[in-house]
Amino acid sequence: MATTKSPHNRVAIITGAGSGIGAACAQALVADGWRVAFAGRRADALAKAVAGAGDPWGDIAQRAIAVPTDVGKADSVAALFAAVKDRFGRLDLLFNNAGMGAPAVPIDELPVAKWQEVVDTNLTGSFLCLREAFKLMKSQSPRGGRIINNGSISAYAPRPMSIAYTATKHAVSGLTRTASLDGRAHDIAVGQLDIGNAASEMTERMVAGVPQADGSMKPEPRMPLKSVSDALLTMANLPLDSNVLFMTVMATKMPFVGRG
Repeated sequence: MATTKSPHNRVAIITGAGSGIGAACAQALVADGWRVAFAGRRADALAKAVAGAGDPWGDIAQRAIAVPTDVGKADSVAALFAAVKDRFGRLDLLFNNAGMGAPAVPIDELPVAKWQEVVDTNLTGSFLCLREAFKLMKSQSPRGGRIINNGSISAYAPRPMSIAYTATKHAVSGLTRTASLDGRAHDIAVGQLDIGNAASEMTERMVAGVPQADGSMKPEPRMPLKSVSDALLTMANLPLDSNVLFMTVMATKMPFVGRG
């Protein structure tokens, strides 16, 4: 689709970009004039997400690339950042979005292997991407850039039977605070977007009802994915001398504030 706006050509990496929040945010960045690397485990889903970005500038093949990546593996993450540097020459934004949950089971029934899988993806994956982003942003000219971590509302309050997801999202807040501090000397701004119930495949079950802290099952409101991508764009388009350290975006009536 033709547009009269000129692209600014800043470069972004979005992890978990094959579906849901990641795909919506990556597509919104393309429409906003960014060059975007869609990263995720499934090549077919990434290709579909890139195609869903449309052709706002008449050169989608030059503006968006799909890079199959397992964020839990250091060599795969290093290859992602090397591919982006080779293709686009620099990196201005990382949205550390890739994440997964575990089955809602009592703590003593959660397999250690599933715990480790969630830690590898949500926590170690975020660290590995942060590490590579710092390396590239420190060395490029002009130096610096912005990193936004997907913290989730679970970075503040747990759902019942969610220990692996909640623990890793609490830990992501530690990554955000430390990286924000360490990034100052290198013009790297680091913030966190804490997202509530967004209308994606992952939250369809909330329409029928999900467990509450009092033991009941209740449906929960969801917000459009565009609300999330709009929030991300607000953070991403700030000048590097300004930073949103933490932003929460959520469905207005979801049970989070106070007692729900």
